[in-house]
Amino acid sequence: MYIHDTIAAISTPLGEGGIGIIRVSGSQAVAIAEKLFRNNRNGGLSSHRFYYGTIVEPATGEVFDEVMLVVMRAPRSYTREDVAEIHCHGGYLLVQKVLSLAIGAGARLAQPGEFTQRAFLNGRIDLLQAEAVIDLIRGKTDAALTLAQHQRQGLLSQRIVAVKQDVLHSLALVEAYIDFPEEDLGAAAGEEIGRFVGKALAQIESLLAGFDEGRVLREGVAVLIAGKPNVGKSSLLNTLLQEQRVIVTSVPGTTRDIIEEIVNINGLPVRMLDTAGIRASEDIVEQEGVRRTIEQIPLADLVLFLLDASRPFDEEDRQIAETLASHRFLVVTNKADLPPVLQLPTSLASAPVLSISTQTGAGIAALREMIFTTFLHGTTVDRRELVALSQARHRDALLKARGVLLGFQSNIAAQLSSDLLAVDLHEALRALGEVIGDTTPDEVLDLIFQRFCIGK
Repeated sequence: MYIHDTIAAISTPLGEGGIGIIRVSGSQAVAIAEKLFRNNRNGGLSSHRFYYGTIVEPATGEVFDEVMLVVMRAPRSYTREDVAEIHCHGGYLLVQKVLSLAIGAGARLAQPGEFTQRAFLNGRIDLLQAEAVIDLIRGKTDAALTLAQHQRQGLLSQRIVAVKQDVLHSLALVEAYIDFPEEDLGAAAGEEIGRFVGKALAQIESLLAGFDEGRVLREGVAVLIAGKPNVGKSSLLNTLLQEQRVIVTSVPGTTRDIIEEIVNINGLPVRMLDTAGIRASEDIVEQEGVRRTIEQIPLADLVLFLLDASRPFDEEDRQIAETLASHRFLVVTNKADLPPVLQLPTSLASAPVLSISTQTGAGIAALREMIFTTFLHGTTVDRRELVALSQARHRDALLKARGVLLGFQSNIAAQLSSDLLAVDLHEALRALGEVIGDTTPDEVLDLIFQRFCIGK
């Protein structure tokens, strides 16, 4: 598929910066660049070379900026179309003006993700690789970046294609018996088909098994610190961040709102939420903080129930424990450096418990490891081999393919006709094709690329 109109957008973040890049892609990209660009060199613009010159208003010749221009002719470009990039100074008004000049010269403003969408539509990348681009932009840890990089390089696509090949081999054998109906689907052929389908199912199961790990590495997890006032919630967040991000005082109720920060735990992006201490209060501001804390508890992937080891378990602690009863939580007892007084009730006997001291740092490394293993089951993230499903769309398509193939196994055992067996295999291929974009509906494609920023 080739799209004939020409698009333009600012590809660097808006605001002041060292440079700003205006990207133009399409059949008129080079012609538009030639209208706006002036230099002292005679001759045309060679592909993949930088040129120094100025950007001017074509009608008046007014000079707007000194720039570097690079032209990348099709198909050796990001979109497989002619692309021109203007690298100007990074002032907000300046890059907007250069973009306006490009649009005035014949381009239209690009939609979100349209450059990457063209790369997909023009066959440079598949849909998995396209989705990996936004994951690269949004990655919060080295492991998340590696996962996205491997997906962008096509490593996950290769595994999906391998599954498709096994299904295609099975389909070829089944359709051979459709073409020659006088031949029965014999035991030997059935066994061969069974081997291909079994191999495909094993690969699908392997990919599905890694979905949870892939998802949390890509999206991160939310961990909320809950407890009554003055048990050390803000001190714990500061300790995990290794900086004084949150105000800590001896006055109960210092934290009135939810404070959020990202913590990298062994490659796992963890969104830590420090919350208001949960207690009854006459202060309407503190009441609002407590209400927000309670609202956030069901939304968290994990709650750290923080207790003061130097104080007895009291009614406020009991009420918090009841609030957390239906959620995943760890009991963390702080102030291990002080004489121990706390005795946990039998209602918390089965909960994981860890002792720490935010004052001395004791137990903090163990806490980080416990958070990591809660989500990644103690597996070490090997960045060299990090290939996994990371999005619900991928998982749902593979679940559909698995269900169809399991049904196929039952149908072949029941000796259904080859026509019906072929229908199952075609359906499995469609589901697999949805992952890499071969059979993805247009409305789904639109939703995927709308998640991108304009200019990518």
